[in-house]
Amino acid sequence: MAEGAAVPTEGWDFSWFEGRATEARPSWGYARSVGERLAGATAVLDVQTGGGEVLDFALEAAGSRRAPLVVATEGWEPNVAEATRLLRPRGVPVVASADDAPLPFADGAFDLVVSRHPVEPHWDELARVLAPGGTYFAQHVGPASVFELIEYFLGPLPEENRRHRDPERERADAEAAGLEVVELRAERLRMEFFDVGAVVHFLRKVVWMVPGFTVEAYRDRLRDLHERIEDEGPFVAHSSRHLFDLRKPDAPSRPHAQP
Repeated sequence: MAEGAAVPTEGWDFSWFEGRATEARPSWGYARSVGERLAGATAVLDVQTGGGEVLDFALEAAGSRRAPLVVATEGWEPNVAEATRLLRPRGVPVVASADDAPLPFADGAFDLVVSRHPVEPHWDELARVLAPGGTYFAQHVGPASVFELIEYFLGPLPEENRRHRDPERERADAEAAGLEVVELRAERLRMEFFDVGAVVHFLRKVVWMVPGFTVEAYRDRLRDLHERIEDEGPFVAHSSRHLFDLRKPDAPSRPHAQP
């Protein structure tokens, strides 16, 4: 428990979990797909970039074919610094912007907006900054993600909590904002925690899973979990992910003036 509590949580790098926890990846390969799309865009916005790791990977994959303008936003101060350190050498500015604030960009500024695991998508803002014909391409966290672990600490949650982030609800909200759904895919993926230190670090890093989590507050449950893993093997949970490929319709052409 002490080891999991001591590891820094800045950024969105999960390499510390090597050998201590695993999570299956969605079949669509989000970061690689973003790299492919960077090659065909002119102005790109990465919303809630975290520590910039996913965008950095995508830029590396795109190479010289990348879009000439790429900008990122991030709302958590430690991640702003981490993303700036990583992305500035690639010529990508990171704009500090609260997750619930309007995006600080002009209407129609980007032909591609991407995001991996946004806290809460603000569809009207995403539609606003997209140029006509532009694309929103993102991987979202789905409903009841990692609930086996969350409910281990918090107990059974209301059914409404399980329906939060439902992809069909988000589809309806995106369409209400004027976006067209090109593709929507969803998958549920196996996770395994091999020791209690991995659980501690995970809950410190992904702070919204168990709000207010500390080792001190949950020491008894953590000790019980440690003994369970020792006796029965890895603690198994399931993450939920869905992929959105959305398009903003082209602007209607103006009618020709009558002579």
